[in-house]
Amino acid sequence: MADLSINLAGIKSPNPFWLASAPPTNSGYQVQRAFEAGWGGAVWKTLGDPILNVSSRFAAINFNGQRVAGFNNIELITDRPLDVNLKEIYETKKRFPNHAIIASLMVEPKQEKWHEIVKRVEDVGVDGLELNFGCPHGMAERGMGSASGQVPSLVEKQTYWVKEAAKTPVIVKLTPNITDITVTAEAAVNGGADAISMINTINSLMGVDLDTWNTIPHVAGKGAHGGYCGPAVKPIALNMVAECARNPRISVPISGIGGISNWQDAVEFILMGAAGVQVCTAAMHHGFRIVEDMIEGLDHYLDSKNISAVSELIGKSVPRYSDWGNLDLHYNITAQINTDVCINCNKCHIACEDTSHQCIDMIKGDNGRSYLKVREEDCVGCNLCAIVCPVEGAITMVEQTSMQPMTWNERQAALNSSK
Repeated sequence: MADLSINLAGIKSPNPFWLASAPPTNSGYQVQRAFEAGWGGAVWKTLGDPILNVSSRFAAINFNGQRVAGFNNIELITDRPLDVNLKEIYETKKRFPNHAIIASLMVEPKQEKWHEIVKRVEDVGVDGLELNFGCPHGMAERGMGSASGQVPSLVEKQTYWVKEAAKTPVIVKLTPNITDITVTAEAAVNGGADAISMINTINSLMGVDLDTWNTIPHVAGKGAHGGYCGPAVKPIALNMVAECARNPRISVPISGIGGISNWQDAVEFILMGAAGVQVCTAAMHHGFRIVEDMIEGLDHYLDSKNISAVSELIGKSVPRYSDWGNLDLHYNITAQINTDVCINCNKCHIACEDTSHQCIDMIKGDNGRSYLKVREEDCVGCNLCAIVCPVEGAITMVEQTSMQPMTWNERQAALNSSK
């Protein structure tokens, strides 16, 4: 079995799968059940001054037969007394000394408030702290969460305040509700962060009931924006992790969050620079036991690649992620249709004819039956036909002989030098 253990900024856990700060980590009972199921770590539901939560707080989007393709919540930080949470953290850590317990924290942007809660939380034996600068609803209206996380100077200042008092590693959790997440990531690093985690949830309104005209969810006929997560946000999260991982000024480990539902998702995040991952929606959808498949799948994948430790995967795809101007303009692929597999649904022809480059022809065969064929000289390799095709293997994208590579940046440099 490969070594699945990780060390994220000094926080060790038996595998890279942590539960994110959310309803699944609301109590000691839940976190202990999670550890029994196999989770390597848990970020405790955000601690601070307890609040009052509303009833009717979750909503989901189901798409094309898949339930919970996207998930929305208007729940806030813990509504349980701090003393109760601290007692349960202490008991859980004592029972599971080799599992990572990270305390998520959110208080007013005041130095003394941060110093006070850091000392109280570290006294019960947590392995690290995660500063919640990401929550986009409820707490933001009170000047916390993403209200702090959207202001780089506040991210840096509050991180610095925490580092003044902290003895354990400090992770800064970043909001995606910002133009460029690398700016706040750099601010966290400048403030002394030992690691960053991303992404927190995205501002969203899940829907409107067409019969009652109420928002979904609603609280006594009133609605509010909430935080969006689940499989639908994975591409957004993966991009933000990659942007930070390839930024030389962000030289701290990354804990990847956002739509991770299986071991394949986790591997993608690790390849793009995450040292470990956090999961929430998938656990809420399927329960804690999903981690068994995640662990088994990751182990088999590493074995298939002859890789002895998951840490060897970290960032391996980052050098392949670049800016558009560095892409080879002479690279060429074209679509090919396998008529032995094609079921003649014509979806590729319709998509190409109506919305792409009109390069798939319907040809009448000698036997009177029609078949589809790509005019390769007109195909630009956009992938649309392969994307809409419902049959695996019916359409393949084939690499063609390429000219000498040339990027847009190189082209512009050549043009400028010739002037």
